[in-house]
Amino acid sequence: MLRIRWLGRVGYHDSLVLQHQLFDGSPDDHLLLLEHPDVITLGRRADTSHLLVDVEQFGAEVVEADRGGDVTYHGPGQLVGYPILTVPGKRGGGMADTVAYVDGVEQLIIDVLGDLGLAGGRIAGSTGVWIDPDGSRPRKIAAIGVRLSRARSMHGFSLNVDPDMEWFSRIVPCGITDKGVTSLVAEGVDVSMREVVDLVATRASQRWAGTGGVERADVAWRADDAGLAPFSRGEGPGGPIGRHGVGYGDCADGTSARLLGRLAEAGVGSADPVRLRARKPEWMKVRLDHGRTFRLTRSTLRDLDLVTVCEEAGCPNASECWNDGTATFMILGERCTRACGFCLVDTRKPLVPDTDEAARVAEAVERMGLSHAVVTMVARDDLADGGAGAVAETVAAIRSRCPGTSVETLISDMKGDPAALSVVFDSSPDVLNHNVETVARLQRAVRPSAGYARSLSVLSRAKQSGLVTKSSLIVGMGETHDEIVQTLADLHAIGTDIVTIGQYLRPTSHHLPVARWWEPEMFVRWKHIGEEMGIGHVESSPLTRSSYHAAHAARKVSAGR
Repeated sequence: MLRIRWLGRVGYHDSLVLQHQLFDGSPDDHLLLLEHPDVITLGRRADTSHLLVDVEQFGAEVVEADRGGDVTYHGPGQLVGYPILTVPGKRGGGMADTVAYVDGVEQLIIDVLGDLGLAGGRIAGSTGVWIDPDGSRPRKIAAIGVRLSRARSMHGFSLNVDPDMEWFSRIVPCGITDKGVTSLVAEGVDVSMREVVDLVATRASQRWAGTGGVERADVAWRADDAGLAPFSRGEGPGGPIGRHGVGYGDCADGTSARLLGRLAEAGVGSADPVRLRARKPEWMKVRLDHGRTFRLTRSTLRDLDLVTVCEEAGCPNASECWNDGTATFMILGERCTRACGFCLVDTRKPLVPDTDEAARVAEAVERMGLSHAVVTMVARDDLADGGAGAVAETVAAIRSRCPGTSVETLISDMKGDPAALSVVFDSSPDVLNHNVETVARLQRAVRPSAGYARSLSVLSRAKQSGLVTKSSLIVGMGETHDEIVQTLADLHAIGTDIVTIGQYLRPTSHHLPVARWWEPEMFVRWKHIGEEMGIGHVESSPLTRSSYHAAHAARKVSAGR
């Protein structure tokens, strides 16, 4: 199976971590298509004198890459392709035929150029694809730098569609001093990035799919920041989602016009969404039981002045879980710096974190006699470490006070900061949970301040740190069955151990509408599909939430390791 993913704008480090995890852990073939923010990469043979200016003053990051080649630029307007493939050996042998593979990547680009009416070719001794290769003014339109190991490929190609060409005057591209660089637009080809991605995907399918077939998923195409939460736009805090909140501009029924606009961009129509006050199916109805154990749990939480996601996010299982003496502690306050379209958590300016919160959570764990404690957090983009230190401190406090208790952390992406994530990973939670939340196509509509590739990268980093990893999907916001299966395949490919799947419930009229109620039989089907793929445990039912039956899932996966 060749899995093709258009991932949009992705940080270089996020893409590299994801490549490594797919390279090491997935038997399938993958083609990641994306753009990078401005970055200069140095291959293994790079000559730093080929950096002609201090590129960081122009906003570019400089990173060392574990690929061949010299100095290369990546940035917006340039299509980057990372094929992670099993590469045939020389004459049927075990060692990958690097020359043949590079030739094949070049030919793929040459074929795409031909589809666009532009003739491309090769120059002996100068890897890449060139315009007018035999003429008086040869110019490179696509750079290629690969790494092959154990008959698997990494890195790949970059095709200049319409990048800022000034960047190529700040470096010696690929170490070549006597030839120029060009782009499709510079060559007079009027084409969009989306059209080029479609052509590359088609040619890659023909070249690399083999007998396993092709599967493709795309994130939404719009790349501006209009839908981001104020913190994510660098504008400071906003207000609660809704009529008096972050300026969404509500429709007549109270639904945010901006949210509906993002759904429309993702291809979700508004023909017949489930109305907010429509009668729920029988399988979505919950029997509340505020018995003695429930009241004792609530009393403990109130006495210690603790916040739970059970209440803040309006979880339908709060009654069941609290009567079992369990709760999911939410640290770092009750106000989030993001504004996800499905979430009830407050988005006003967050307060200063409590310095003794970790100790109070540990005391609650002891009082409640928990064998498995779940600690989640609000996103704190206002903090330098994204809240990582508070998470690690809470894990340590629970371990100190209740050494027999296993600890599960449900974290934000912390903006992909490797140092912040390492602080959490080094605290060695028994389960590291980070939710992808929805399918690739709906990411921008559902959680515009996050990203599909970044979430896969966070989970990949956690897996590479030796942790048990977990993620969650909310369904009913406009996704298809096939997209849910694709997301399960992506989570499996990066080694995710536990996945939860549950039905979306609209918290207020200001949030995303429910597109449909998925029948209980589908949740059973997704559980079977995910576990047949190789995911250790899939908890899937209409009322499942990320921490539902968390202790059981953790024990099951740990026993199977």
